[in-house]
Amino acid sequence: MTLPGGDLDYDRVPERFNIVPTLVDRHVAEGRGGSPAILTPDRTVSYAELAASVSRAANLLTALGIEREQRVLLLLPDGPEFAYAFFGAMKAGLVPVPLSTLGTADDLAYALDDSRAAALVVHASLYDRVERLPGHVPAPRHCLVVGDAPPGVPAFAPALAAASPRFEAVPTHRDDMAYWLYSSGTTGRPKAVVHLHHDMLFCVDAYVRDVLGMTAADRTFAVPRLFFSYGLTSCLYLPLWAGGSTVLVPERPDPGQILRLCARFRPTLFFSVPTSFAALLRVLGPPAPAEPGPVSPVDLGSLRLVVSAGEPLPAPLYRQWVARTGLECLDGLGATEVGYIYISNRPGVVRPGSSGQLLPGYRARIADEAGRDAGPGEVGELWVSGESLAAGYWNKHQKTKAAFVGEWYRTGDRYRIDAEGYYFYQGRVDDLLRVGGNWVSPLEVESCLLEHPAVLECAMVGYRDEAGLVKPRAFVVRRPSAPADGIEEALRAHVRARLAPFKVPRWVVLVDQLPKTATGKVQRYRLRES
Repeated sequence: MTLPGGDLDYDRVPERFNIVPTLVDRHVAEGRGGSPAILTPDRTVSYAELAASVSRAANLLTALGIEREQRVLLLLPDGPEFAYAFFGAMKAGLVPVPLSTLGTADDLAYALDDSRAAALVVHASLYDRVERLPGHVPAPRHCLVVGDAPPGVPAFAPALAAASPRFEAVPTHRDDMAYWLYSSGTTGRPKAVVHLHHDMLFCVDAYVRDVLGMTAADRTFAVPRLFFSYGLTSCLYLPLWAGGSTVLVPERPDPGQILRLCARFRPTLFFSVPTSFAALLRVLGPPAPAEPGPVSPVDLGSLRLVVSAGEPLPAPLYRQWVARTGLECLDGLGATEVGYIYISNRPGVVRPGSSGQLLPGYRARIADEAGRDAGPGEVGELWVSGESLAAGYWNKHQKTKAAFVGEWYRTGDRYRIDAEGYYFYQGRVDDLLRVGGNWVSPLEVESCLLEHPAVLECAMVGYRDEAGLVKPRAFVVRRPSAPADGIEEALRAHVRARLAPFKVPRWVVLVDQLPKTATGKVQRYRLRES
């Protein structure tokens, strides 16, 4: 199958299809073997080296006796070894399952038990999770350690080097399992999202062509990690699809590191989350007085576009970013279950405060509580349909039935659509508040609070008062320079002057930080529990 190029159609994907030759081997065959594929602070990996190492990993895992469709857990920081093991497993017909590097031994135990993994590839710095596994959880049959392996534990690097650099991709079915990703757990225990070999063709192609206009000259850099769907696609699937390159660093970079890495590696596309953009703005500070308008700092001078996803980008934060840097920030809506971003703003036509418009190849509907189509401009739950949708959740039959309805995936996000097809987020199905008979969107109130100079971050949830009625409760992280005295009432007055009275937070709680998942999403369920 010759890809990319042309409109994709499921029926055009051969029944026997393994995605790895399309993403990796194709570039060597097309003459890009000497071009950089992965750049890190201490090495550069060409496409030829990537293809050889992916084949070595496939041979290595096969030689261990791991069989088709068995799972291979990856507990690795971002780096070339992640790509070798991830694509090597898929090339061999196995199923890689990246895990959060921020997890605990209990999280690893849960994943081992849930996935029934036959092997684990783990970095030496994270091997203590294996040593601290609860006694009732059997260790994986095979364990390979990247870096300095403990005595008696096989090391990944020498085993990889000893394997053959040639491996014929297993002729998997287009609907075979390709990889799993555990959901970020904003509502409880993570669910393993099962993706098939054909899935990523459809979301990656649409985004590369319709949003980014990406070419082999582009280089990606992302704050989200590879164990997160957003980071995995931004830093591996997108550049490998286009024949470009990606920058990988082992630790999640802070704002100062982001600027230094951008200055060094000169990426053209930067991907992050709203929290990170806010932190970058704090480091950048206001433009110099002599600057007549937005001037992108020299560190960001190579960027042509930046992308925000993971959670909605508030309109005030978007405007602050553009005013400071002059760079468009394309907010979009994605989901692990869909594979990547499927609703997005486009360059030149950004609508601040919206998630953008639907990408080609997807259909969407706004449904009321009974599952019927909502009326024009009405708020309802967003359902999406497309060929990149996951097959379901592993070992979660009831949750799969609730979320995947025929060809549709129920996102759990409440949206409204304007006359031009822009989607506006109105909160989660379980986040939208019914106050005094009126719906209140936490995002609307949070955006209002963020306009106040004292507010660094905030999140709003529902909380029952003494009468058992749900009222808005805002949790606020104030800026260090802002005085704490009287801030609660000042913020309530700020909202009261701008929004309807029933939207004003009944309570404002000052906190040092908001609880978040490893991927940077606010864990609202923890705020509700507090």
